[in-house]
Amino acid sequence: MANAPKHCIALDNELNEAPWGKLFIDPASGQSFNLNEVEVIHFGTDTVRQLYKGQLQPGILGLFDEPGIVSFAGERWSAGRIGRDSGYQYRLQNADLGIILLIKSFHAKDDAIGPHLKIEVSPHCLRSQSPQQLQATMNRFAEHVLIDPQSGQCAVHIAMDVQGWRPPKDFESKLHCRSRRVRSYHGIDSVEFDTSSAVYGRGESFLFGSPAGIQLAVYDKTQEAKLRDKLDYWRSVWSEKDNYDQDKQVYRIEFRFHHSVVEQFAQGSVNTQTGELLAFDDYCSLYDHLDALWRYGCDSFRYLYRPGWFDPFWTLIARQSFPVDPPEAEYKRYYKTASGFSGKNVELLLGNFISCAARHRMSRSQAWKALESLPFFQLILDHYLNKGKKTYDLKMHIKDLLEERYIRYGKAI
Repeated sequence: MANAPKHCIALDNELNEAPWGKLFIDPASGQSFNLNEVEVIHFGTDTVRQLYKGQLQPGILGLFDEPGIVSFAGERWSAGRIGRDSGYQYRLQNADLGIILLIKSFHAKDDAIGPHLKIEVSPHCLRSQSPQQLQATMNRFAEHVLIDPQSGQCAVHIAMDVQGWRPPKDFESKLHCRSRRVRSYHGIDSVEFDTSSAVYGRGESFLFGSPAGIQLAVYDKTQEAKLRDKLDYWRSVWSEKDNYDQDKQVYRIEFRFHHSVVEQFAQGSVNTQTGELLAFDDYCSLYDHLDALWRYGCDSFRYLYRPGWFDPFWTLIARQSFPVDPPEAEYKRYYKTASGFSGKNVELLLGNFISCAARHRMSRSQAWKALESLPFFQLILDHYLNKGKKTYDLKMHIKDLLEERYIRYGKAI
């Protein structure tokens, strides 16, 4: 996004310029803002999803012959099958540990090396262990599931909880982002952001971006925690800060990074002292770079109070940092673009996709939504953009191709 917005000047209560001050002034207009009531009561990693590649251990799938409680790797687990949407066939869950093991990829054979394991880690597990300890725990479980497991990239959610601020009515209109996907939920009784569903009631929440890229979620964390029966836990977390007020609502600002985005950073970021690519292929090695991801999120989704100027609240949250000592680095995402090859693969993919969509009697909107969910959807858009077709043109192209399949072949598809 060109022409980066400017930040208002931060002042302390004595009106001296101070990087961590909560008084702000726009030097161009003279407008001032007092954010002394805004308190950050939690900032950290909220969710980790670590991928592993390898061959399944002999007999591992026998754990799921009959769903129930099983013993595995020295722990007790709830075992069962899961829906195909997850990409995996089975799960082992231990809520007390705060860990879920998703096992056996739908996209690889039982006896083949493949991405057969994803480990999902909950907030309370993340808080109970250091990054090094947590990585060792995940690696230990991976060795029980896979032969010679190789860690892949991990997806992370980074969350900040604040009091003294709530998204104003014009928040959505002043939030500028690269993403084409924006959703707002006005009045939410319960939120299942991981499945992008909502039930309406009271409150106000927003979700920007694609699950296959970067998402920004802004919502009432007090209400959400109450509905999930997690309010006591989160109050214990927030109470660790002296500035927490139990009588005030807590709002969460959360950036969710898909593992493919993290991999792009790993391939494109360079240590400026050594000139080498930064190496982070698991959560432990990624941890030192979470500051950079947070800042990238704040820059990818820009909350402006007027054109060309960040809202002071966005300046306040963007300057928060983790207790890490990151290397001097230039962080950059590495993209494989459609212009880097002939595009034949995209054309073949789209043709086969249309055939499958028609076979499943998908509507135009269903087909587009399925295409949009692909992790390389941007590559498809780039390819057609290079051919002079915009997003709307591609949508119409999908519509015409589907219609042709139905008319020409009917139920014989």
